[in-house]
Amino acid sequence: MRRLLTSCSFLLLFGVAAAAQTDAPAGAAGPNTTNGSAGSDAIPAPVVVPHDYRLVPGDKLRVEVYKDTQLSQSVQIRPDGKITLPLANDVVAAGRTPLELRNAIVESLKPYVSNPTVTVIVVETTPAVIYVMGEVNSAGPQPLTRPVDVVQALAMAGGFRDFARTKNIMIRRGTEVIRFNYNDAVRGRTKPVLLQPGDTVIVP
Repeated sequence: MRRLLTSCSFLLLFGVAAAAQTDAPAGAAGPNTTNGSAGSDAIPAPVVVPHDYRLVPGDKLRVEVYKDTQLSQSVQIRPDGKITLPLANDVVAAGRTPLELRNAIVESLKPYVSNPTVTVIVVETTPAVIYVMGEVNSAGPQPLTRPVDVVQALAMAGGFRDFARTKNIMIRRGTEVIRFNYNDAVRGRTKPVLLQPGDTVIVP
């Protein structure tokens, strides 16, 4: 009888230990599975830009209209400097700060939406470039890796062609047009004009 009780006790203890070993991995697997799936639906973080950053063609944006998923859009600024949004249609973005663009979108939506609340998020920026076009020897984009004024940009573009009208140069900055007289600039009659990302210098 004593042997029988001893054998039963041994089997009971063995069964409890085996059950504990079986349950332990299952309990450990739970947190690992949860951690593996966490963040799978996370929205990419916005790009941190200065408050005075001016948007350029190629920048990617997220436009959020409060409580309206159909008007909220992910957009990229086109080469013409504009974005297209439902109801607002074409809106000039290049040359504006995100805050200025937000205000412009709000004004465009007011005829259709009562008190629209809009947020403009910069998702991805384009490497800073300027453009020199027209009567220069090497027209095209130029990387803007340091402060550059108009005279320097024209030199980087290889200088003027024979019939360039150097007194009537234009700088397009978003919707703004700035007149520039090269002759006055090289003679020190005017202050240097520093170019901003996305500016286009046009030599007629």
